[in-house]
Amino acid sequence: MKFYTVFMKVLLNMKLKLFLLTAAILIVFISVKVYDRNSFVVYTIDAKKQDLRLFWKNENGEKFKSIQNLKDWIEKQNLILDFAMNAGMYNKENSPQGLYIEKQKVLTALDTTNDVGNFYLKPNGVFYITTGNVPVICKTEQFQNNRKVKYATQSGPMLIIDGKIHPEFKEGSSNLNIRNGVGILPNGNVVFVLSKKEINFYDFAAYFKSLGCRNALYLDGFVSRAYVPSEKWIQTDGNFGVLFAVVRKK
Repeated sequence: MKFYTVFMKVLLNMKLKLFLLTAAILIVFISVKVYDRNSFVVYTIDAKKQDLRLFWKNENGEKFKSIQNLKDWIEKQNLILDFAMNAGMYNKENSPQGLYIEKQKVLTALDTTNDVGNFYLKPNGVFYITTGNVPVICKTEQFQNNRKVKYATQSGPMLIIDGKIHPEFKEGSSNLNIRNGVGILPNGNVVFVLSKKEINFYDFAAYFKSLGCRNALYLDGFVSRAYVPSEKWIQTDGNFGVLFAVVRKK
């Protein structure tokens, strides 16, 4: 009888522990955000093998503004547009806000001032491609133009900084918006992401982190558009400043 009583106590204790463990697992599972790739338009490129460029104006000094205008112009150059996305914030004149470098020429200067708005939520940053076709994302204060920068665009805020989510982002924030950004993957490839639905900064940054990005940069919000025919995502409208594009010969 004594053995039976001890056995039942042990069994009940084991059942209680199993219940508590199961409950803990369920709580963790429910609380962890699942980042479904279907919620994002994702385009990854190897800058060593694909021709990633930044565009602002044509040879006559006319601003492209929309993806459609850029697409039409690229096709007239006997090229094919594989990808396009707005490449950062801009002012009322469709000029890039902050640094813009095209073909090693600085067309607008680095903006290191303090102000309000997403662009100035420090740290902000710079995405650039070297003349050796190496993509880099760094904090604004770390950027140095050594004359080997082929393309560059400044934006803000940074989403991921050295593997960590921007400290100003709040988990569960109700600040929801369509967002797009760019990150560098562990293998050095560039990943562009556009949210298909409204999302807060924390969750958007967390998606880049889930991809393994140690650095990622926010580009813009509700105005954002992407042209990614390989993903059957076609948006060619817009009224932008600078545009990212991947082109190839016919």
